[in-house]
This record gives sequence, structure tokens and C-alpha cells, in this order.
Amino acid sequence: MPSMLSLETEFETPQSQDPRCLRSRSALRNAFVEALGETGDLSKVTVTCVADRAGLTRRTFYAHYRDISELANAVKRETIDELAELVEQLCSIQLDEVFAAIDRTEPVPGSVEILAAMKARQGYLTAIMGPDGDPSFAQELKSRAHAIAAAHALQGIGALGLTSFFDYYISFAVGAIFAVIERWVAGGMEEPAEALARLLSLLVFVRPGDLYQNSYDIDIQGYGLSIIQSLMEARA
Repeated sequence: MPSMLSLETEFETPQSQDPRCLRSRSALRNAFVEALGETGDLSKVTVTCVADRAGLTRRTFYAHYRDISELANAVKRETIDELAELVEQLCSIQLDEVFAAIDRTEPVPGSVEILAAMKARQGYLTAIMGPDGDPSFAQELKSRAHAIAAAHALQGIGALGLTSFFDYYISFAVGAIFAVIERWVAGGMEEPAEALARLLSLLVFVRPGDLYQNSYDIDIQGYGLSIIQSLMEARA
């Protein structure tokens, strides 16, 4: 089974660069991921279970982590950081590259990589995002994605986008994408990463009615002005 987690995470301890410490932490993190993926229940993962699976002693476990909760938080933080980095790369893609990919009926550049990384962590993500997992995981990941998307979306946006509703737009877009991903995870990630990336690329740019062969082109400028006007009237 390929390693799901990077060995690069540093902890603020004097022995953090010791190769043996790095190997032990890596073995414990991977053992935790495997155990959680098998049980599907965070409460059933014990120190003994993780230490045995890693081929280490309980004493070695406690030399690196206070308890399972600290190990779980370290794995969660690592996973979120790695996925957030991929989100950053996706959001850095220029719009002309995005539209060129769409014209070729290809996924938005970077989207396959994010979903493939999630699929590689399937057992862990299914458990951590499941009913017996950690509800804060998805929320923290969504918050990081929202912050990254908002920072990049402001580049080149039209004046009508610079209203108090901009944050709602980002929340809508990120929330919709996450809803699809959460359903994918809950369903066992049945569809290949590339197929889901193509679907998400389509859903992001589809117009109202397109799926019903009854397209409707909304007057974005006019509608945007009406929003601004309603805001001004409410503040008057």
C-alpha cells in the first residue's frame, strides 16, 4: 500500500530531524490511516492497535504523541495542508487555460490531481468524513478552499462582483463543489477521478436550463445592477 502521508511534516521537538523519529512518526501516521479506514470509526482506533500495526511499542507511540487525538489531529492537519496546496494550484490557473480545456471537453486543469489525491486516501477520507468520523475535517477543508478561491477570484473580476455578495458567490461555488465531492466520498468514490473532474467542470460552467435543452441567458449586468440598487435602498 503506497504511503498516504508525506514524511516532510516537522514537529517542534529537538529530535524532529532524526531519521528514526521521522520513520516512526510516518509508520504511526500510516498505521492510524489504515486502522481508521478499516474500522470506519474514530472511537475504535486505539494506541495499542496503531502501535501494533506500525510494528512499534506503546512506549514509542507515547514518545511522539500524547494520545490518539493528537495523532488524529496531526494526520488531519497534514491531509488538509496537502489538499489545500492542490487547491491553490488549481485556483492559480488562468481563465484562458480553463476555457481552452473546456473547449477540448477536458477537466479544468488541476481538478483531476485533487480528486486523485483524495481517492488515494479513500479509506481514511471515507471514515473521517463519515458519521463516526470528525465533522470538523470537511468544514476546515472547505474553509481553506473558500479562502484560497476568494483570493484568486478577485483577480480580474468585474466591478459588479465587488459587492457584499461576492463572499456569497464564493460560498455558493465552493459549497456546491464540496456537496458533489462529499456525495462521491460517501458513495465509495465509485467514479474515476477524471470522470468526476469532468462532471465538476461541466457543473461549474453549465447555464440554467442547459441540462433540459432549454438554455436561458440571464442578464448578468442588469441583474447585478438591481442587486446594487437594492443594497443602496436598504442602507438609505
